[in-house]
Amino acid sequence: MTLKNSALSALRYGVSTAALLAAVAVPAYAQDTTPVQVADAANEQAPQASANPPAVEAGEQAPIVVTGTLFRDSNASSISPVTVLSSATLQRANITTAQDAIRSVSADSAGSISTGFKGGFSAGGAAVSLRGLGVSSTVVLIDGLRSANFPLNDDGHNSYVDLNSIPFSIVDRIEVLKDGASSTYGADAIGGVVNLISKKNFKGLEGSVQGGTTGQGDGAHYRATLTGGVGDYREQGWNFYVNGEYTYDGYITNHSRGYPFNTLDLRPSGLDDRNRNDDSLTTPNPQAVVTRVTQTDLNNPLAGQITSPTNQYQLLNPNACPYGTFTVNTSTTQGTGCAHNLPDEYFIIQPKQQRYSTTARFTARLGDHLEAFATGSYSHSEVTITTAPQGIRQSQPFGGDSAFASNNPGIVLPVYVCSTGVNCADAADKRLNPNNPYAAAYRDNPREGAARIYYLFGDIPAGSFRYVDVFRTSAGISGDLGNGFKFRLNGVYARDNFRVTQYGYVNIQGLLNAINTGAYNFVNPEQNTAAVRNQISPTRATPSYSTIATIGGSLIKSLLELPGGSLNVGGGFQVRRETLMNRNQNAELSYYSLTTSSAQGRQTVTAGFFEIDAPFTRTLDLNLSGRYDHYSQGYSHFSPKIGAKFTPIEQIGFRATYSQGFRAPTFAEYNPASSYAGFSSFPLPPSFVAAHANNPAYTTTYNIGTGAKGNPDILPEVSRSITFGTIIKPTRWFNMTVDYYNIKKSNLIVAGPLAAKAADEYYKQTTAAAGCAALAAVGPGYKCNVIDAPDPFNPTALPRLLIYDVPYVNANYQLSSGIDMQANVNVPLADNVRFFSRLDVTRVLRFDLVTPEGVVQKYAGTLGPYNLSSGGGTPRIRGNWQNSIEIGKFSLTTTTYYVGRIKQVAADAITPVNNTIDLSCANNKAPIVKNGDKSYQCFIRPFIYTDLNAAVKVNDQFRFFFNVQNLTNARAPLAAGAYTSNPNYLSSWHYAGLVGRNFSAGASFNF
Repeated sequence: MTLKNSALSALRYGVSTAALLAAVAVPAYAQDTTPVQVADAANEQAPQASANPPAVEAGEQAPIVVTGTLFRDSNASSISPVTVLSSATLQRANITTAQDAIRSVSADSAGSISTGFKGGFSAGGAAVSLRGLGVSSTVVLIDGLRSANFPLNDDGHNSYVDLNSIPFSIVDRIEVLKDGASSTYGADAIGGVVNLISKKNFKGLEGSVQGGTTGQGDGAHYRATLTGGVGDYREQGWNFYVNGEYTYDGYITNHSRGYPFNTLDLRPSGLDDRNRNDDSLTTPNPQAVVTRVTQTDLNNPLAGQITSPTNQYQLLNPNACPYGTFTVNTSTTQGTGCAHNLPDEYFIIQPKQQRYSTTARFTARLGDHLEAFATGSYSHSEVTITTAPQGIRQSQPFGGDSAFASNNPGIVLPVYVCSTGVNCADAADKRLNPNNPYAAAYRDNPREGAARIYYLFGDIPAGSFRYVDVFRTSAGISGDLGNGFKFRLNGVYARDNFRVTQYGYVNIQGLLNAINTGAYNFVNPEQNTAAVRNQISPTRATPSYSTIATIGGSLIKSLLELPGGSLNVGGGFQVRRETLMNRNQNAELSYYSLTTSSAQGRQTVTAGFFEIDAPFTRTLDLNLSGRYDHYSQGYSHFSPKIGAKFTPIEQIGFRATYSQGFRAPTFAEYNPASSYAGFSSFPLPPSFVAAHANNPAYTTTYNIGTGAKGNPDILPEVSRSITFGTIIKPTRWFNMTVDYYNIKKSNLIVAGPLAAKAADEYYKQTTAAAGCAALAAVGPGYKCNVIDAPDPFNPTALPRLLIYDVPYVNANYQLSSGIDMQANVNVPLADNVRFFSRLDVTRVLRFDLVTPEGVVQKYAGTLGPYNLSSGGGTPRIRGNWQNSIEIGKFSLTTTTYYVGRIKQVAADAITPVNNTIDLSCANNKAPIVKNGDKSYQCFIRPFIYTDLNAAVKVNDQFRFFFNVQNLTNARAPLAAGAYTSNPNYLSSWHYAGLVGRNFSAGASFNF
């Protein structure tokens, strides 16, 4: 890039970006001056604090709220790095969902799941991945208590709590603990903890309504909330409130957002054309193309010949091409087909979503030193996803007999059809197949007149409807026992009932019967009846569920007074029971392409924990904690943690923590009754492409599948976490924290750590038999599962590897390190004028995975890990900067979000050479034109956008607001190396640039 271009680029990104980049050297935590109560997260719960926290005068710092300590109002609450999203921060940014709130935290990194990613196992769910260590290494709590995991695992094996199912309008604040917390919370807290703290006391009536749409008139969104409460906790000793919430978001299509997000043809950007639906007769389209082949078994449409004797292909209906035609005339293929651009015609950027919930809470003071609470909630979340139609040519279901593959040797339309579909060539009611243009010519020799067909069922809508009902109840009692003893006892039960209804998937037997009877009209599909379509593609509904039941308690005591404060000690216990039944959606192997992944299991976890906080002097505080967990599967783990805070002067403090933690295997990973089958993008090697000349379907990437079963000998992952940083509070109106983190996760549970090598070994061979032998030689548990049909144009060349088996093993280790900075400003500028500023930035220094062979896969700043979740990569820098000014009853807030540039290479998609991975642009995943400059489009440019929110408080009862998300209508940067299911964009990081400018307006009231 020239100096001139660099300067222009810097100007384009603007002052906000410069401020973010300048701040990157220092991460910290900040809080608004909104009064909040200090959390007691002992035993995974929040305290039942007083109904009315003390008022905080303008400019005064609010109490620091921290999840992860037994002791409230102690220095222990500021030893670990924490991000606090107060209700004021959320309101200023007009954040109205748990997903948007938690995923806005800069520490959320690789593996994060957004609702916009529609192609994964957990499509429709949303989750946070702190430090990039995965959704299963981040604990999500509600009032300090766990909830049931989403019944579908991400990537087939990672468990998480679905953020979309959490009621949000009663959330008072969100605490994000960003260091290892297994000593308090047990398994899964390697990356950190997210704790949503709900309102503890509410009196009166409060509600809000808002609605809006995007600048293009789609993606309509509505929200309504209502909360009513009675009783005054302070005066009467009790309070009860009920809350209701409703949210709706409409579809946004790829077509509406235009180039480059609606196509695989990137020639206008100087890149390659990956769309084969407008130049390949063997790439299926909604108008059928056929070629004549022989049929060895007239009763079986799956018994077609491999190659065509004529190389001639023809459209069944040349007059039905809505987007024009294309012609192919090569030595191996001649014919005309209908041109299509499937992403433009069928893909969606945003699914339709609807959520509603109700929550009730009762709090009572049972005596001067005793209080109790009980909560109950129900939430319903549903997502409707539409996809491109299914093809008629499919490999057999995972684990099924290869004889049922419709692409090997190929599905055909017979010469004769009849009412029974059996022995039609000799049946009394036989008739020539109206779908087969060769039928009349081969009426006397039906074995030679079969029509091999290439087709998408465009008249059968494809997609899914998913909903989850979450039932959750919790209760507890806490108080003072005298003599300095305080106790807490509580419990929670939650159940997620999940149901996914798949539509558009092809039922194997229904398809074969429809072909043999001639019931389905391939010439004019729009004339098919609903009954025929349902025969080929009956809807498939699969229920699943997960549960959790927990009871625990803690006891703390102040032993004596030290120079710096009270020496506090505490301990407790917990018993937790978890179950999962994620049913196989294709258990009978009766559908093409429908997943066969499943997971099930149950476990009981018993734990004991302790914490000691010793403020030896006013400047030095030492905190020690530990937890022992025992799992009914037979393994146990002790997790220690030590932290210290040194405050030489009031304005500056230094803190550090060291902890060890673990992640228990999920049910999918350890239970042999669980199985996984997943697909990821795989680039075909140049030697393979050369061996398949004249077939455009073999010149690009394709989806390769891996399958794994639970391993009962798998062990927990273990971690070591270090943080150290500083707290700077030079004035009452400014504070800043900067923290360095370094987390090493070992015994990594992975499915097939040698998967890339195994596939590479297969493609080094020239025959399928030799390829499978080479693949199996990579290690135990690796073997071929499904091999593609021979290439019709090159039948003796090596066929593609479609699916291969890999084992779950403990292998590898991960290292994640970086710097967090947070800063807050809260300053009065004049009478009734106040300025707020809040900055939250994370810079990833290292995010590496080390394989069993010692190969270091470096992910920071790249598209890696490419095979994880949505393949969104690991931006080195993420941050947001909120600035707000309040003038009397009026407030104006801008929140600017920044995502750094990402290099379009991925270490986990590159074969090492001499145990070294080349991350240069030579391995650019963008579709570079053949023999082109690999450095071209090697980086996805930084993305920056700003939200604006204006509000006016008419009086104490009414507030009106207007919000514009993505105020400048910033476009998502071109990400040509992204998954083709999300063509040319990264939904995890650039979603706002796909939606575009988004308007909302609403009002809130309280009485």
